[in-house]
Amino acid sequence: MKALLIINDPPYGTERVYNALRLAHALLKQDADAEVTVFLMADAVIAARKGQKTPDGYYNIERMLKRVLAGKGRVLLCGTCMNARGMTDEDAMEGAARSTMDELAAATASADKLLVF
Repeated sequence: MKALLIINDPPYGTERVYNALRLAHALLKQDADAEVTVFLMADAVIAARKGQKTPDGYYNIERMLKRVLAGKGRVLLCGTCMNARGMTDEDAMEGAARSTMDELAAATASADKLLVF
């Protein structure tokens, strides 16, 4: 199964990113052959900023994205959204990749499941 999760919200302040990544982890755990792509758009691109420091006991989105990558998932960032927020490729965590609308369109066309958060 190919699943595409498109996330738009900022990493903190709501729990949409947190819940989307919980679902991504569950999909990867449930099916070892699953192909899970997380596409971060709008304020969600900040979720892939490296070096996040959160208080003890509070979830850390960077660590959650690393778990997606460790499960052979992909993390793609809207390049236009990164530019609008002054975020460079060097600001992004290892394994996350700058992407384009064309790549999102291709991922959407090939996905069996599409979920938008």
